[in-house]
Amino acid sequence: MKAIINVGLVGYGFASKTFHAPLIQATEGLDLVAVSSSDSAKVHADIDVEVESQALALCQRSDIDLIVIPTPNDTHFPLAKAALMAGKHVVVDKPFTVTLSEAKQLKALAIDKECLVSVFHNRRWDSDFLTVKALLEAGTLGRITGFESRFDRFRPEVRDRWREKAILGGGIWYDLGPHLLDQACELFGMPNAIMLDLGVRRDDATVDDDFLALLEYDGCRVSLSAGALIAEPTPRFRIHGTKGSYLKYGLDPQEDRLKAGETPTPAWGDDSPGTLTLREGETEDAPLIRHEHDTQAGDYLAYYQGVSAAIRNNTPLPVDIDDALRSMTLLEAGLDSHRQRRWIPLKHHL
Repeated sequence: MKAIINVGLVGYGFASKTFHAPLIQATEGLDLVAVSSSDSAKVHADIDVEVESQALALCQRSDIDLIVIPTPNDTHFPLAKAALMAGKHVVVDKPFTVTLSEAKQLKALAIDKECLVSVFHNRRWDSDFLTVKALLEAGTLGRITGFESRFDRFRPEVRDRWREKAILGGGIWYDLGPHLLDQACELFGMPNAIMLDLGVRRDDATVDDDFLALLEYDGCRVSLSAGALIAEPTPRFRIHGTKGSYLKYGLDPQEDRLKAGETPTPAWGDDSPGTLTLREGETEDAPLIRHEHDTQAGDYLAYYQGVSAAIRNNTPLPVDIDDALRSMTLLEAGLDSHRQRRWIPLKHHL
């Protein structure tokens, strides 16, 4: 067992600078030793590490154990493949790849090379999601009949970045869809069917910037949505069950704290409370009581702590490769639904 896992980070764009580098550096057992970038000055302005001009150079270094890939979506497959071929463990930002076929190829290669592969679904450790998960596990709301999860923003201007261009893996479905789909599957498992509507709402937009996805479960319908022209605050979560409802506004604060340059700590994910509305008593005429419900602290550090433990101690990955394939299955089935304008059954997709 290695005491320290040496990490190579591919690229130094927004995701690397804001999320991965700070979290890696704050995780005991991980050492960020090198970054690949064509702009070494940009890297050295923030962190003191070696800089390689090419991503493939990281894979060829014998001192690196783990390659982290927070690059444009259409580069995930070739870069992860190169890292696995070199015998490195791999973390890929979401989505895992841009096609299910690519995802399956990487799984087969990881098994062949006996390497670990994980996908950065950090929003499993959002404060509000941890709270929702605890409420459902405790049965506080009874049997869940309706579940709404939204990720809305007001960004009317189309920016010149790959996420907002009509390229493979571009658009909001491949940007925010993986987070919401992964959270839903963590709570309810694989749905019976999916229905997706994609929209291009902003002036000058060339790729989807709005979506509504419905997931069908026995006795429950899950609604997932995201948009770039939502100025009025909407609930992050709205959940209804046979015993009551839960409502939560506002986003987990960890991303904003990372953007502000704060150092991640295990207790920095404090968030505002949500609202529980429950029947007081067992009788049919018992009153409904609405009260604040404390939100658990979020903890993005838990992801890389889990990756470190998996490599060093052979414990389960915090997000394993089958979880990634599950999300890729839903992303592709959603596109099929949008094109065909119908529900897509998922019984035989996995």
